[in-house]
Amino acid sequence: MRKIYHLSTCTTCQRILKELEPLKGVVLQDIKTEPITPSQLDEMHGLSNSYEALFSRRAMLFRQRNLGEQNLTENDYRDLILGHYTFLKRPVILVDGQIFIGNSKKVVASAKGAIHS
Repeated sequence: MRKIYHLSTCTTCQRILKELEPLKGVVLQDIKTEPITPSQLDEMHGLSNSYEALFSRRAMLFRQRNLGEQNLTENDYRDLILGHYTFLKRPVILVDGQIFIGNSKKVVASAKGAIHS
């Protein structure tokens, strides 16, 4: 399976998608208009072994809810991601059993290599 979970209004996601082109055979899912399902999130967890790794601490809601001051569990991270799309670290790229999380240059380069291999 080849899939990218992204936010279409995010300029960083837009830039990364352009960098990854061509995206033949890759399904794009805008997590704002098509929220991730529990089974999709569990699939991501199965590849990453961590809901925390999928969680974005940069989200404005993270600061607004003072989540940095709480001791969050894996179940808390899962519930927060399912509760609001902004908590998913973006983009999440699935390529043939591999997962690439986030927007660092190294992650994007690795994802690009996997997509085009």
